[in-house]
This record gives sequence, C-alpha cells and structure tokens, in this order.
Amino acid sequence: MSPDTRDARRRAAGCISRGRPWNARTSPYLSLNPDIEAAIRADRAAGRAHPHRFDDANVVRRERNPHDDATLTRPAFARDIEKILNVPAYNRYADKTQVFSFVENDDICRRGLHVQLVSRVARGIGSLLGLNCELIEAIALGHDVGHTPFGHAGERYLSACYHARTGRYFNHNVHSVRVLDQLYRRNVSLQTLDGVLCHNGEFAQQVLRMGDTADFVALDRLVEACTADELAIKTLRPSTLEGCVVRVSDMIAYVGKDRADALDMGVIDSLDVFDSEVIGRDNARIINNLTVDLVNTSYGTDRIALSERAFADLKRAKRQNYELIYEREGMVNGAGNIVEEMFEELYERLLEDLLAGDEGSPVFKHHAASLAAKSRTVEIDEYLASDPNQVVVDYMASMTDSYFMALYAHLFPRSKKRIITRGYCSDLG
Repeated sequence: MSPDTRDARRRAAGCISRGRPWNARTSPYLSLNPDIEAAIRADRAAGRAHPHRFDDANVVRRERNPHDDATLTRPAFARDIEKILNVPAYNRYADKTQVFSFVENDDICRRGLHVQLVSRVARGIGSLLGLNCELIEAIALGHDVGHTPFGHAGERYLSACYHARTGRYFNHNVHSVRVLDQLYRRNVSLQTLDGVLCHNGEFAQQVLRMGDTADFVALDRLVEACTADELAIKTLRPSTLEGCVVRVSDMIAYVGKDRADALDMGVIDSLDVFDSEVIGRDNARIINNLTVDLVNTSYGTDRIALSERAFADLKRAKRQNYELIYEREGMVNGAGNIVEEMFEELYERLLEDLLAGDEGSPVFKHHAASLAAKSRTVEIDEYLASDPNQVVVDYMASMTDSYFMALYAHLFPRSKKRIITRGYCSDLG
C-alpha cells in the first residue's frame, strides 16, 4: 500500500484533519454511526420526537398563574429561559470566575460564556436525540446562577464559613434553585429547577438514568437534604432526559475550553501534556467526539450514556485537568489562603452588621433593599428577620469577583490583604 493510499484511508477515517499530520497521539474526529444518522434523518423527516422527550403540556409550576400559561408565542420553557435571562444573578455571570480569577483578560472564559457553551453543546445533543431543546436551554442557562465569586474555590470558602456557624453546607447548584425559586420567585418550572439542582457536572457517571422528582415537595426535600448532608449531593439524578443531557454537557463544555484558557494563561505550554485515546486533547475534538459517542450510545434509549472507552477517557481528561490546571490555576503562593481569610472576615463583618441592625451596612443597602425591590415576593422586614447566616450567604454568593474585592477594601481599609490581579498591561514593562 502506497503512502498516498494510506493517507487517503486515514483521511476517510477522520485521522487527518486541519492539515495536521496523523500520529498516535492525535485522535480522529469521530462520526455518527451511519445507521443512527439515517434513523435521525428519518425521525426528523417524519416529525418524530424521542419517546421520553419532555412534553411542554406536562410542565409543573409552583404557582398556578394564568400569565405563565404556554402560548404559541411563548411556549412553556421559552418562558423559563426569559425568566432566567432577566434575573439580576444572570447579569452577574459576566464577572464571575470560571477557572482563572486573578487576571484581566477578555479572551478567557467567564461564567457567563460557560453557561452559553453548555447550552450550545446540550442543544446540539438534544436536537440529535429528539429531546426538548427549550427545556435544555433553560436548565443550561440557569444552572450556575447561584455560583459564588472566585469559582469553586469561593464555593468551598463560603461553605466553610456557613458550616462553621450552622452545621449546614453551601452548594452552588442548590443555591441556584434558591435564587430562581425563592429569592426572585419567578415561578420557574419544576423541570427546569430539577435540572439545575441535579446538574452536578463534577460527578462523572457513564450512564445517567432519570430520577423521580415528581413535584415540588420532592424537590424541596432534595434541597434540604443537600444543605444538611454533605454527601447527599452525590445522589442527585435529573428527572428528565433533558436534565441528564445538560449534566453531561457541563463537563463536555469545560474540559477542552479550560485547556484552551490554560494555554492562553501560560499555565501549560502545549496540549501535548495531555493523553487521550478516544476524545482528543483539544476543545474541538473533545466536544465533537463526546457528542458523537453520546448520541451513538444513547439514541433511542431511556438513558444518556457514553461508551466505556469514551467515559474512561473523559475521566482521564478531568483528572489531568485537575493536576495540570485547576491545582495551579492562580490560587497558589498563598493567594488561596488570603482569599479564604477574606471570605471569613467579610462573612463575620456582615453577620455582625446584620445582628446589630446596622442599616448603613451594605448587607442592608446593597443586598436586602435591592432584593426586596426586584423580587416578586421578598418583603424586606420579613427577609431580615429570617436566618441571618442565610442572608449573609445569599449576599456573598451574589457577588461578582470585582464587587467582592471592592467591598472588602471598603470595609477593611486598613487591612493589608488585597487580591493582586495580572493587569492588561502587565507585560508591557
């Protein structure tokens, strides 16, 4: 067989792309199984949906409000999308850490872009499987609205503050439900809130089967369980296939993108530091190959699954990301300790102000007053009379990175603790 013939066959198999020479460390772009592709095309031509596609007619809301009834112009889950897009917490995505906190850089991913990437990946998968793409989009856009400043590090620090005083735990997915369902009370559907609660992208599973959260009583029970028990979060299962798709798509969206950002930040020198047998090392391959594998494995079934080889490779990819990126991503050389200390100091100060009834404090002026003005149901006096630790948690979780730093500097002007960011012009001398 001539070299030209070998190359032609490799190209046909997807082993050569974008002009890069094929080698053992370059994974090909996978393609849909021809039989499955033909079946998808036939389904679309016939207007057939997935048998477990969630039907808009079965939407469940906490309040029976005629204004929220589905119409031709505003279907059930399109309403949820619009509700989520218009809560203040969605605006704040733009200045919340995805991975890299201490840098001014318009090219790296912030949480606002992350949720859009999750939505795009999940809608692509949902479309191929014949699922409800508007429900998928609602879950994806809302899944991180309860996230803290400074990403998962901030989540750990806030949970530690909360737990030390109450014995309870903070989880961003649980708080996302609280933001949409309690703080702003937008009457978001049970199906969207269930998907938000159960997205749990940090917990990889090869096969995701639907849970059985059938009503708000069950949802509220799960929220309370996750707040009271640190391990309960690992038992969550989305109750729709759409929620299962978003859960997997969360991982698909960040594994490769975080690597691209790490390259831009100089945390890694090359993607050659990663190993892969199936899904690839770069963002484009990871998204394509995991999407294709998931559809090939899940089409026509009642679960969302990856093949054993793809799942093993995904777990390897996540492990390598932790070792080479997340454990080095900026909270090093004492920076992490400083931020953790700042969380504790800010939490204690806001709690003291709240207990003292200091109406000049930002927990009153910037948080409680603003929340009462923008929420449908929150009454300021009633809210301030509730659990003070929960009020402080609500406030701190709502902060963007920049706001957190500005507020700390305002409240502790004599403190030497300051977060030093790498500025736009730091490399110019």
